[in-house]
Amino acid sequence: MLNNLEDTLVFRVADTENAVRDTLQGVYSALVEKGYDPVNQLVGYLISGDPTYITSHKDARGRIAHLQRDDIVEYLLRYYLHNQKMD
Repeated sequence: MLNNLEDTLVFRVADTENAVRDTLQGVYSALVEKGYDPVNQLVGYLISGDPTYITSHKDARGRIAHLQRDDIVEYLLRYYLHNQKMD
């Protein structure tokens, strides 16, 4: 709660970013181990929200379900833009 309407709250995304990164790495690994194309499966999940696109191997489905899909998309977009040379 703000004591003064002039104060600004600071939102820190580091913890969310770390959770998304770690989860995506684990889900990627589990999908590869089970013989799935991880990009296709993750896209299917992100577009539809259907968790059955993600294998339950190594609790990948359970782990990804703890994240908001918009947080995953935001992380991926930030990562992509950060690693591109923008003209």
